[in-house]
Amino acid sequence: MAQWLKRGAAAEAKAEADRKVRDIVEAALADIEKRGDAALREMSIKFDNWDREDYRLSQAEIDQAVESLSAQERKDIEFAQAQVRNFAQIQRDSMKDVEVETMPGVVLGHKNLPIQNAGCYVPGGKYPLLASAHMSVITAKVAGVPRVITCAPPFQGKPARAIVAAQAMAGADAIYALGGIQAIGAMAIGTQTIDPVDILVGPGNAFVAEAKRQLFGRVGIDLFAGPTETLIIADEIGCDPEMAATDILGQVEHGPDSPGVLLTNSEKFARATMQEIERLLEILPTADHARKAWETFGEVIVAESYEEMVKIADDIASEHVQVMTQDPDYFLQNMTNYGALFLGARTNVSFGDKVIGTNHTLPTKKAARYTGGLWVGKFLKTCTYQRVITDEASALVGEYCSRLCALEGFAGHGEQANIRVRRYGHRDVPYAGQATPSELTVA
Repeated sequence: MAQWLKRGAAAEAKAEADRKVRDIVEAALADIEKRGDAALREMSIKFDNWDREDYRLSQAEIDQAVESLSAQERKDIEFAQAQVRNFAQIQRDSMKDVEVETMPGVVLGHKNLPIQNAGCYVPGGKYPLLASAHMSVITAKVAGVPRVITCAPPFQGKPARAIVAAQAMAGADAIYALGGIQAIGAMAIGTQTIDPVDILVGPGNAFVAEAKRQLFGRVGIDLFAGPTETLIIADEIGCDPEMAATDILGQVEHGPDSPGVLLTNSEKFARATMQEIERLLEILPTADHARKAWETFGEVIVAESYEEMVKIADDIASEHVQVMTQDPDYFLQNMTNYGALFLGARTNVSFGDKVIGTNHTLPTKKAARYTGGLWVGKFLKTCTYQRVITDEASALVGEYCSRLCALEGFAGHGEQANIRVRRYGHRDVPYAGQATPSELTVA
């Protein structure tokens, strides 16, 4: 039976924090709905100390941000964007429109149609997370979305030049210097100067995530997201304590509410990793954030076998799962609940976050039980169509439909079938009655 050497915060504490966020977001969105741009300005001043006449960046401002990049910075961004674009295109190419004659005279099909308006949030208040521009804007554009707008908060009192440049290089059609609830509300609800979108995507803090949750239904969203989560699955053969500690701290530095979990089958390894974490926290420049997260939400679990590790990992359903064991493929073959897997010690979550090509917008808070992360398919609607091309097929399907509608008591539905049996099958069917079996009926 597994033992916990360290446990994270209780669910009750998390729920109370969620309630406070929910109330703040609900009031803010109602204000945006009522007052539009005026509400945005007040919130931007209050939360970001940021005010300007128009929050949409001009082409001159965008060009200046791109031109401010050094040659190496530009090459680095271009490399990352090329990897994201390439994998997104591979995903898009895997999604085929279909049309098939399922029975004589009956043609069914589906088309993958792009959503027409997407709003991409790029977090950047604490760190300028330009990678989120690649992950959202490029993926939407590969899907064929014609209008993609972006919002990112100011960084240190002005638009973050790297984020702005990345948004522009990714193909954003309009770029706004707005953060938090006000950005999400503006894109989903619309204001006097910002036309609303059809889907919201991108990670963010607890307020951004809650705003997306409350707006779901009014617009689509990529997924329900919370603080960054990392699960390290490791053993003494596939990993060492320094690497495991490094990879945990590399993600919990996101913020003081980011869970980091170590799952192993060796108590010796677990305790050595905990010691390494304490050592690294003394030298890590972002230790203020990382230490709070580790102390409050960090967990260390020792299981007895790979089988038990899989069971525990699937129950956690973590956003990121790094597998550094003797046999990483065992977890690929047996795990079912995760946002993304990182197999073997040669890769890590940071590769996925920044550059390797898979998308870093992933499900949290156990949402990996029922959804994957952001990908090109999130920007597509798979819409079906049908046509019946012979009289015989219309009469045959109509006959079955007639009787099934009668079984449910839907007379009007039944008449839609009956009129076609009469016209195309040349058979008498009483009005609001049901068609009797004929020689056309399939045995």
